[in-house]
Amino acid sequence: MKFRPCIDIHNGKVKQIVGQSLKDSGDFAVDNFVSEKDAAWFAGFYAKDQLYGGHIIMLNPASSPFFEATRAQALQALSVCPGMMQIGGGITAANAAQYLDAGASHVIVTSYVFKDGQIYYENLEKIRRETGKEHLVLDLSCRKRDGEYYIVTDRWQKFTEVKLTPELLDQLSESCSEFLIHAVDVEGSAAGIEAGVAKMLGSWGKIPVTYAGGVSGFEDLEQLKRLGQNRIDVTIGSALDLFGGKMEYRKVLEFLK
Repeated sequence: MKFRPCIDIHNGKVKQIVGQSLKDSGDFAVDNFVSEKDAAWFAGFYAKDQLYGGHIIMLNPASSPFFEATRAQALQALSVCPGMMQIGGGITAANAAQYLDAGASHVIVTSYVFKDGQIYYENLEKIRRETGKEHLVLDLSCRKRDGEYYIVTDRWQKFTEVKLTPELLDQLSESCSEFLIHAVDVEGSAAGIEAGVAKMLGSWGKIPVTYAGGVSGFEDLEQLKRLGQNRIDVTIGSALDLFGGKMEYRKVLEFLK
């Protein structure tokens, strides 16, 4: 299990938010932490430790008046650590190459592939042809409904009719190199992981998968490692001391070694 760093950008600022609070209307989110440092600083900080495979997430839609400020922060971060970090947020076949050319190792896609609540295979094929499977990460972030996990899109605001299952992972892994999965119901809560998601991902474990959501302490990392059968990587947001939390960054790195 490896540590995957994150840089979440909302309204032009590096933040940690409560995931399910995010609304496009008014560019609203409940903030857990707003950094005084910019995205480029965080990218440089992670680069010093040679941390590959982290992700930069742009949390404003393209229609937002804050989008250009958010995008500028993301591009500055990529320029600091070319080839080291992935980027997501509004990625399509039309703009994916721009971000790869700007220094992203991979692009992360959700809403472009999931349309009207279903998998839009035409778009999946378009972006796979544009980026190559080796540079494509599918974000299968999910929320629980009626006892099952469903993929959510549009910055985690819309439920699809697609369930997160091992069969779905098998199918989609033919078109991408990795999965990123936020357990949205606990994202930003630092109140414990979504054990059902972790167990499913660990039981599958055929290509790299990064889990995000709810990590609050080293006990959660132990549980994630056990449930994930040491097959899934982890990102930590609000609980990390870099973002105002109690988990010391250096101790996390040492623990995961």
